[in-house]
Amino acid sequence: MTLQTPVEANERVYPAPKVPAVAICLDGCEPEYLDVAIAKGLMPHLKRIRETGTDRLAHSVIPSFTNPNNLSIATGRPPIVHGICGNYLIDPDSGEEVMMNDVRFLRAPTIFSQFYDAGFRVAMVTAKDKLRALLGSGLKFDEDRAIAFSSERSGETTLAEHGIDNASQWLGMDVPEVYSAELSEFVFAAGVKLLKEFKPDVMYLSTTDYIQHKFAPDQQGALDFYAMFDRYLGELDALGAAIVVTADHGMKPKHNADGSPAVVYVQDLMDNWLGKGAARVILPITDPYVVHHGALGSFATCYLPEGADRDDIIAKLAATDGITHVLTKEQAIAEFELPGDRIGDIVLVSGENMTIGTSADRHDLAALKEPLRSHGGLTEQVVPFIVNRKIDLPDDPAVLRNFDAFFFATLAAAQ
Repeated sequence: MTLQTPVEANERVYPAPKVPAVAICLDGCEPEYLDVAIAKGLMPHLKRIRETGTDRLAHSVIPSFTNPNNLSIATGRPPIVHGICGNYLIDPDSGEEVMMNDVRFLRAPTIFSQFYDAGFRVAMVTAKDKLRALLGSGLKFDEDRAIAFSSERSGETTLAEHGIDNASQWLGMDVPEVYSAELSEFVFAAGVKLLKEFKPDVMYLSTTDYIQHKFAPDQQGALDFYAMFDRYLGELDALGAAIVVTADHGMKPKHNADGSPAVVYVQDLMDNWLGKGAARVILPITDPYVVHHGALGSFATCYLPEGADRDDIIAKLAATDGITHVLTKEQAIAEFELPGDRIGDIVLVSGENMTIGTSADRHDLAALKEPLRSHGGLTEQVVPFIVNRKIDLPDDPAVLRNFDAFFFATLAAAQ
């Protein structure tokens, strides 16, 4: 029997889908990647979908990093609601710097858990396991209605924890290397097989941006990646799903003419102005996978010592080359919809071709084999938003958000 009752999640009502509603998050997909690949004839399926469906641009949440945006897509709401405002933070309860990938940091239920509770079948596949637990929060795997696993740990999945035993064996693909295009290809291949066999009502596919950090849109590695994605997109589309293709953030070159990373080391500045270690600069891009970005992005938050002249520090930072925005905590809460207890006294954003670091001696950049490409700021906020059905969408990217993906996927699937 087809379920017909709409589902409420975080004060948004989602129509009951009549066909599978699928959202695909192409990690790091600067819109130019799609434009170049289509122009070269490498994405015939997406070209057709753009022409026969609905093609828009949308805004990601800020910081334009992976975790905040994936959780925004998964909850349909900005970070001030779900609480995940980076990959990394100072835990306000302990004062320690920790990864923000523990379910305890999530403050809102996911759309997936709400659909599951309403009786629908849900599935999700992520590239990296750091997201899987957060996105799978609230799901139960004992009723054959939920599957959630990552490519990274696909050889270790169990029925009890992921809804499927040994997903790698099930798919017939080896567990991919973390730093590879195959990590994302595994996601797409699993999505096709799940659509055929598991037949989810709602499905989320989320990739990794290793390729986008490594290659510019016109380079062969990127072209090969998007040609590969297009083949799987064609299969998903042919299976009758209502599909939204979007991204968590864009990607920009952030290096000097000689290929070295373009960086403002803000912890070093703070140490000079306030004394060694008096302020703490946090880079929310930080995660265990630093080979492709060296923990360098375009967004940072800074905790000032008691008695520091915040206005003076803001003025000095605003006058620093490469820094484009310096906001107080209160301004950042209002403008970027961030949870105030998880950001510092000041929020910094750098420009299109600049990143923010802590101290020069704290970044190991030896693993960066290509000129740095990264994200995190306002210049990486514009992302694709493409639906394989005709549907009424806002034309203004500032109005249409990437976290509207499941609302419009279910709306299209309900038609």
